Amino acid sequence: MLLSPVDQRALIAVDLGAESCRVSLLRWVDRQAVITLVHRFANAPRDVDGELRWDLTMIEAGLDHGLRKCAEIASEGVRSIAVDGWAVDYVRMDKDGRAVADPFCYRDERTLDAEWSLHRKIPPRRLRELTGVQLMRINTLYQLHADALQRQPSELQWLNLPEYILSRLGGARVAEHTNATHTQMMELDRRHWCQEIFQAAELDLACAPRLVPPGTKVGRLTGPLTELPAFRDTVLIAPACHDTASAIAGIPATGDDWAYISSGTWSLVGTLLEEPKNDPAAREENFTNLGAVGDRICFHKNVNGMWLIRQCIEKWAEDGRVWTVPEIVTAAEAAVKPDGLLDVDDADLLLAGQMPQRINAQRVRKGFVPLNESPENAPEFASLIFHSLAARYASVLERVAFHSGKKLSRLFVVGGASQNDFLNKLTQEATGLELFRGSTESATLGNFAVQLAVLEGKRDAVTGASAELVSQWASHLSSPP
Repeated sequence: MLLSPVDQRALIAVDLGAESCRVSLLRWVDRQAVITLVHRFANAPRDVDGELRWDLTMIEAGLDHGLRKCAEIASEGVRSIAVDGWAVDYVRMDKDGRAVADPFCYRDERTLDAEWSLHRKIPPRRLRELTGVQLMRINTLYQLHADALQRQPSELQWLNLPEYILSRLGGARVAEHTNATHTQMMELDRRHWCQEIFQAAELDLACAPRLVPPGTKVGRLTGPLTELPAFRDTVLIAPACHDTASAIAGIPATGDDWAYISSGTWSLVGTLLEEPKNDPAAREENFTNLGAVGDRICFHKNVNGMWLIRQCIEKWAEDGRVWTVPEIVTAAEAAVKPDGLLDVDDADLLLAGQMPQRINAQRVRKGFVPLNESPENAPEFASLIFHSLAARYASVLERVAFHSGKKLSRLFVVGGASQNDFLNKLTQEATGLELFRGSTESATLGNFAVQLAVLEGKRDAVTGASAELVSQWASHLSSPP
């Protein structure tokens, strides 16, 4: 059992999601940690003059509202705040640390040209050798190179989004290790910014933030929020700022026979390693080696996720039929089994808009009859998507076992899509692994676990987080029906 600390002030975890942002509060009740989601607000990129950008003002206003609600609840005071979020996107800042523009969304198509341009300057094979990171045009490297191609001022500093929020709250300008690995700009073996990559991408190394490990105290809260009694002496912590690393830190697993799927907009399918795996075979299959808490490696592959179904839902809503995710999951289970499967990682399916048409275009290329795209046929589309995702998960996990040398027997599914019972059932059948459904807010749990480990000095030998907190919340695990 997790014993309450001497300092019983509350903790706050901010989890920035590409679809929704969450502000959660941990308080001590009867000597036990109780976590409450205090504020959630929708988040989505906007088309601004043909560019896909995030509404930073809206995000900051939502977080300010959530933090103020936490202060109202936590009369005992707030000991610390930590921020995690989706990776790769960043904010360009002026000398005072203020955003000069809303940040681009990683799905903006400007990186199509940037990817081609960068690979002419430094070959993809060399990028993989240097970084151990999977080649994806959404990575920060390609986005920053797009800035250079667009002749944006090279002297502007940048911070990935979670670290930017910490800096606006009063923290130092840093790049936390787990998040920095996903930029594809760190040298794998030496764990610092790679000068060769910066030069090839025409980037100023002086504009890159200082690298720090997960669990670093980056300062104390400053600004208007400190006028509230709860925030008079609040520490700011960079947890595992990459939300996937936080989510994996929130998995209550022991042993070496388990894999994970962090399931949401994306599906991150892989396992934890003690050392990176960057041999030619892993590079050829484009597996990634990202930083994890506890000096471990998240060895996984990005697979398309609930993005596919949500994009379809948006299109059907435009056509007059509003489907909720739970409704469509239930309907998909009763639908006809698909006559063929999608390549869910087809580059065209990573783009926004007209998803039913994009899916049908792939079916036609594969020789299958296109599906009826009307909203009434949504269950058949959903069934196709879920069967295809489960099959892709199984094929990736086979390769995870091969590359890692592990004999996998358990699979932990965490994140928002972990509650998709139909997809869980299909995944268990396709993989043959015993599947456990973890917390939908596993990133928040991992965020809190790192905070407690830092504040109390008790780190788990494997995860580097507070094993006691994660263990206490292990009761949230369940098997799919």
